[in-house]
Amino acid sequence: MSGAGDREAVFPTRQSLGIMKAKLKGAETGHSLLKRKSEALTKRFRGIYPTPIEAEITRRIDEAKRKMGRVMQIAAFSLAEVTYAVGGDIGYQVQESARSARFRIRAKQENVSGVLLPAFESYQTEGNNDFAMTGLGKGGQQVQRSRETYARAVEALVELASLQTAFVILDEVIKVVNRRVNAIEHVIIPRTENTIKYINSELDELDREEFYRLKKVAGKKQRDTAAEDEELKARKEALQAAHGGDKIVTEDEVEPVDLLADGDDEVIF
Repeated sequence: MSGAGDREAVFPTRQSLGIMKAKLKGAETGHSLLKRKSEALTKRFRGIYPTPIEAEITRRIDEAKRKMGRVMQIAAFSLAEVTYAVGGDIGYQVQESARSARFRIRAKQENVSGVLLPAFESYQTEGNNDFAMTGLGKGGQQVQRSRETYARAVEALVELASLQTAFVILDEVIKVVNRRVNAIEHVIIPRTENTIKYINSELDELDREEFYRLKKVAGKKQRDTAAEDEELKARKEALQAAHGGDKIVTEDEVEPVDLLADGDDEVIF
């Protein structure tokens, strides 16, 4: 049987052929859209954009991690300076003086080809100086410097968290989109094309069978008509010979031939 490849189980009709062609067109359109989406996400992921804001996430994560290491190293040294200058741990003083959060986070979303990427932005509230009395006796300068250093460390941490979250989301979305693109390209489109080829071959075979049947019927009718004409001619000659050849025999005087009385089985319906 024709169309033995991987195809859908459909009945070969012209309506099914139209449905399969519409499905193939939709699959090709969806494949094109998903392909462009995958390319756009990959560009954002790998960084083919020229502006610094749209630079590649992997490189920015690497820079943020290196920056985080340097800042935390400086912050650790500044905390050691505070401990040496004050002469002990000031953690309890910080906990007692802190009333509300001065360092806060603002979240927003960025749309990249239909994918919402979260972006975190850090900011500091004004007029909130809970550390004014910390280190008043000694080590005040070291305390303020350590405070500023840890603020920069938190900013670097927020930037790293934003980039890492976008990295994870983009990586997962790119995998899903690529799986859909591959499924459409290597499964759905070939299967639909095989189904269309199968329907076309079956319809062509039906057309050939119909043409052969009509040809046989037409040949049968021609043979029957020729036989009827020969028989009618023979009867006319016989009647004319019976009348001595003087009387002209008309077609009305000849008995008609009953084609259905023969019971011929060769006629194809």
